Amino acid sequence: MLNPIQISAKSLGQLALANFCPKCFWVRLHCHDKFPFAIFPGIFSSIDSYSKKVTAAHFATHGRVPRWFDGFGEIGVPIKVPHWSKFNVVDKSTNITLTGMPDELLQRRDNSLFIGDYKCARYTDRADELLPMYSVQLNVYAYIAKQTAVGTASGLGLLYYEPAAALPASDTDDLIKPEGFLMRFTAKVLPIPLNVKAIPPLLARVREIHDLTCAPAGREGCKDCALLEALVAVAAQGVQQAELLQRNGGR
Repeated sequence: MLNPIQISAKSLGQLALANFCPKCFWVRLHCHDKFPFAIFPGIFSSIDSYSKKVTAAHFATHGRVPRWFDGFGEIGVPIKVPHWSKFNVVDKSTNITLTGMPDELLQRRDNSLFIGDYKCARYTDRADELLPMYSVQLNVYAYIAKQTAVGTASGLGLLYYEPAAALPASDTDDLIKPEGFLMRFTAKVLPIPLNVKAIPPLLARVREIHDLTCAPAGREGCKDCALLEALVAVAAQGVQQAELLQRNGGR
């Protein structure tokens, strides 16, 4: 039986990036996406959480989601998003567990689902180099929703919450308070095509890369590969120095 693998929706989406590197992906798989010196600022999780609360509060007050959602058409009412520990599925052919947790699930009148994901980033009108990864991410959510009987997706979309880059003088008194300041965000929406059929081939590719006995060749010009090689060289130098100190009795 194949050894089990667990991978998130976003990590699977890396396979779709134009600058995908098989070597880096192999390392990520075998390190379980945990790296030395990596620090992820918690502020992005806070903004994500606040975005969800904005949608929920607006629906509780007005009986509908905010107007910027209209760019996706009629999408219905928010429903509870399952925790990632329940929102997952095992692909039997590869023994890979797909996990994820969409930012927003909305149930349409025909009981189908609209699945949305929030991004605190600049909206670049389909020019975003990360868009292929986000597309896979959302389609994984649709794939899991169907497999776990949460519902069948009929629409997917990204909601870019773009922070204001300027502070007009006329807004100073509205945004700057004695206890702090407010920051405005502009919402931009981007529908994403449904393509859950793309998921199984990506899972097969994950299994293929994971099961290699050693790392494959990296993408030419990959900056992460260069950093990895530098890290390995520094680590090897440290081992040599430690061995030399040991032979000299710690002096």
